[in-house]
Amino acid sequence: MNLPPETRRSLTRKYKDTVLAAGVFVITNTSNGRVFVAGSLDVEGALNRARFELGLRSHRNKALVRDWIDHGAAHFRFEVIDRVKQSDDPAFDRAAELEKLLALWREELQCVGERGYDTP
Repeated sequence: MNLPPETRRSLTRKYKDTVLAAGVFVITNTSNGRVFVAGSLDVEGALNRARFELGLRSHRNKALVRDWIDHGAAHFRFEVIDRVKQSDDPAFDRAAELEKLLALWREELQCVGERGYDTP
């Protein structure tokens, strides 16, 4: 597709100005109830990356990979459980808000030890 330079620049600028959704996601093993909780400034992209890495058996959490191999992909659920609420405040820090949100969800879901895949 051959677009005029002005249109191409406009589309590029629009893409760069798009704010991606930051948030927390969880991967749940439906066989044993264990959960992996993580957050990202691009939550949809991170969730897709985690699914892709598990499919390749290359995810950085080895216990999660072992269960993926043992139980199979059909026994895992992937979902975004919360998103950082945007603010018009110039001092708003998305990364700091994400860390707070992630800490709250990790405490709520008890994702350490036998209930989860996170290490203490």
